[in-house]
Amino acid sequence: QVQLVESGGGLVQAGDSLRLSCASSGSTLRTYPMGWFRQAPGQEREFVAALSWSGTSTYYADSVKGRFTIFRDNAKNTVYLQMNSLKLEDTAVYYCAARRPSIRDILPSDQDEYDYWGQGTQVSVSS
Repeated sequence: QVQLVESGGGLVQAGDSLRLSCASSGSTLRTYPMGWFRQAPGQEREFVAALSWSGTSTYYADSVKGRFTIFRDNAKNTVYLQMNSLKLEDTAVYYCAARRPSIRDILPSDQDEYDYWGQGTQVSVSS
């Protein structure tokens, strides 16, 4: 059973950086494609970034490309989202998600493609 727990959120100023963590207390995340999504108040949850199970491929939403980096540390069974140059519009609850292992080294970007979700962590960016 995969149980995901996010951490690292907080209140920062525009231009600052934050690193979100997503750890599993159950199964190893080594073979799972992983993703980060976010949901701002009054808006639908949207895709942010995806990481293939091999860790060799990544995919980002245009809004975060060049500022955010998704990566994993298999030794710590943790997936991270490094967020730099934060903007006001990055304010949201951030969720990590895992998809069941697949032979293909895929990069799912649709939330319906994911099987497990964390509870979310709040990121607030102020001016």
